[in-house]
Amino acid sequence: MFSNLRWDEAVRVPNVKWMGVALSVLMATPLAGQGYGQSVAVGDGQVIVGESLNTMAPGYVYVYQKDAGGAWAEVQRLESSNSANGDHFGRALALTGNSLLVGSTTMETVYVFERDGSGTWRETQAMQARGSVEGDYIGRMAAVDGDNVLMAAWAYSESRGAVYVFHRDASTGRWSESGRLTGSDSQPNDLFGMSVAIDGDVVLIGAPEKDGSTGAVYAFRFDDTGAWTEQAKLTGEGTAANSRFGRSVALRDGRALIGASAHEQGLGTVFSYTYNQDSGEWDTGPTLKPFDGGVPGTQFGAVAYYGEREVWFGAPGAAGFEGRIYSMTQDEDGDWTNARKISGEDLSGGDIFGGAFVVAGDVAVVGVVGDDFGLGTASILERTEGGWAQVANLFSEPIGLEAVTGDQIDCSEGTASLFDCDDVDMLSFLPVQDLGGGRGVQVNDLWGWTDPQSGREYALVGRYDGTSFVDVSDPSDPRYVGNLPMTEGAQGNSWRDIKVFDDHAFIVADGAGQHGMQVFDLTKLRDVRGEPVIFEQDAHYGRIGSAHNIVINEDTGFAYAVGVNSGGETCGGGLHMINIQDPLTPLFAGCFQDSSTGRQSTGYSHDAQCINYHGPDEEHRGQEICFGANETALSIADVTDKAAPVAMAMASYPNVGYSHQGWIDEEHEYFYMNDELDEIGGNVDRTRTLVWDIKDLDDPILVKEHFADNASSDHNLYIRGNLMYQSNYVSGLRILDISDRENPELVGFFDTVPWSPDAPGFDGSWSNYPYFESGIIVVNSGAEGMFILRKRERNLIP
Repeated sequence: MFSNLRWDEAVRVPNVKWMGVALSVLMATPLAGQGYGQSVAVGDGQVIVGESLNTMAPGYVYVYQKDAGGAWAEVQRLESSNSANGDHFGRALALTGNSLLVGSTTMETVYVFERDGSGTWRETQAMQARGSVEGDYIGRMAAVDGDNVLMAAWAYSESRGAVYVFHRDASTGRWSESGRLTGSDSQPNDLFGMSVAIDGDVVLIGAPEKDGSTGAVYAFRFDDTGAWTEQAKLTGEGTAANSRFGRSVALRDGRALIGASAHEQGLGTVFSYTYNQDSGEWDTGPTLKPFDGGVPGTQFGAVAYYGEREVWFGAPGAAGFEGRIYSMTQDEDGDWTNARKISGEDLSGGDIFGGAFVVAGDVAVVGVVGDDFGLGTASILERTEGGWAQVANLFSEPIGLEAVTGDQIDCSEGTASLFDCDDVDMLSFLPVQDLGGGRGVQVNDLWGWTDPQSGREYALVGRYDGTSFVDVSDPSDPRYVGNLPMTEGAQGNSWRDIKVFDDHAFIVADGAGQHGMQVFDLTKLRDVRGEPVIFEQDAHYGRIGSAHNIVINEDTGFAYAVGVNSGGETCGGGLHMINIQDPLTPLFAGCFQDSSTGRQSTGYSHDAQCINYHGPDEEHRGQEICFGANETALSIADVTDKAAPVAMAMASYPNVGYSHQGWIDEEHEYFYMNDELDEIGGNVDRTRTLVWDIKDLDDPILVKEHFADNASSDHNLYIRGNLMYQSNYVSGLRILDISDRENPELVGFFDTVPWSPDAPGFDGSWSNYPYFESGIIVVNSGAEGMFILRKRERNLIP
């Protein structure tokens, strides 16, 4: 997998940009993200937390208040009256008095809830903006002051953006749309409305992507005609492309704070202004930076909020993206005093404490939006004499599927239980939680092992934080045998890869720090009869840190770590060659990199296959050949002599997105390769498989671009006999007949995420293993878990 980012609704955010404002935050979320804590509110003894990004359930809004013992407890969970899976209910919250307005972007609706005398919230209205069209995604960001609420629609008019004003009638208490605000010079992709603030009759709206992400903020005022009129356009002095001025805005009593979170190499700066009521001008004040100096990437000012006694600034990039909040007090003269830094408890890199927050009196709720691999949590802080103390950590239970075991579910009339299918039956399914995965953990790559002594078959399942071992010998009743945790001191991340040689598993992880290569003796699985076991590694290879994949040629006993990016010898991200003929004593054997390939021209190999070649090219028959998917091209190398490997060929192809992975046919005549990013980048309009004729290894020829019937992103593919097994993310497992090598034909599929449209993106099926003698196919699907499937035999008429 190239990236663990997702596309947020229709707004493309190709870089990790923390776009927080007062009540909510957009983040490039990990796959598991349910969005818990990305929108928050506090008022009248209650804390309210949104969870909007559920895919297998509707969005929810959780209401908490203190119980009789003084502990914060959930008292209500809200959803819309017409809720639907993936409705993004709770994307934005606006709390004013006994009214709570909730944005639901994919439903293009703002819902109004009112609190009755018993403290219970009930839906009373559902509003859709006049003139909005499908895909505007109204309700993404909110700000509130009294009887006026702002709701942003970032995707409006080619992502120019718009902000809708909703007003509460004082006599009826009913809410209605009273205006739509747009920037006078808005251009596509400005994302006007990424930050919003309102104070009485003055509104500030940020467009941080304007002018090459230099950014701008627009000031509006409610005039005597009863209309909101643009009054000024503010730009930060010294800002430039990628400063993202207007990433956050805060406004109170004529004083404004505007964050430029990417300014000065991402250190972040906050600009202050004072509004002159008489002249209508905005006078500039001092600029603010982290009082402790910060470092590039801190993103100080990504979120800004005026509390009753102080101002809070979010810094999501601080401390390796643990996240911090800076608090300052402004006296009557405008001087800034009492600076302090606030942190949560038990944070780790990527948690992003302070990705969203709101303060009311002596209570604050802070979204820890990256916690638990992106599911998110929220911290409740209370003011003490010494500052702020965390008193509660809130979270929701992960939403997933139930296990399916015991009886095979046949694919009948295009479905097997919840799942769309064709000629593929479901033997069983184990969700992530039944594979040893905790909150937010997903599965990724997998491989298989057959015990040569007993013939029992095992699936080796990668998780964000370790490896699960599952006995699949009875495919209708698989048994989770145990867990090998990640290397001590490493960090969990999206990528883990496993291969097998001589009854040992070899495991690497990417983005995991100093993980190295774990070696595990698979024969230990024979002895497990009862409860799952937590295993320890049997050996460790530490000459690499993080690596994207591990490739093994079982005929020679050599492993190839590819995509090595930290620790020891990286080999430019190319082939880091390891002698594993004695599995428990891995030895470095050399490097290979083809500097004519890779995005940085280092020969970075994202994935590879290394074989003893027995194809038609007599010149190279008997040599050890590696085929690399090297980001920009196919690379072919002779690695027979580890001390002197030779680049044989490099071949590119049209509309390259990201050369990802591939597999050779059994005759060693054709190589089939996928490109992970060509669909999501718009390079092609449907899933594409590249068919290379490699009969002459020195001159590979692209003979076919096979296009599927949908546009899902492709990931890993494997070949067994005349069948190619593709894991194509949201379209699941796709099986193609390659009897005619240059003309693959779809002969079966099983959609592991049928609730998601077959479109470009990274959710769903990561990989599969079709090599068990029993004929079962084991398929991993990120947030879902592990499927055991079987392809039906077709009755061919002679």
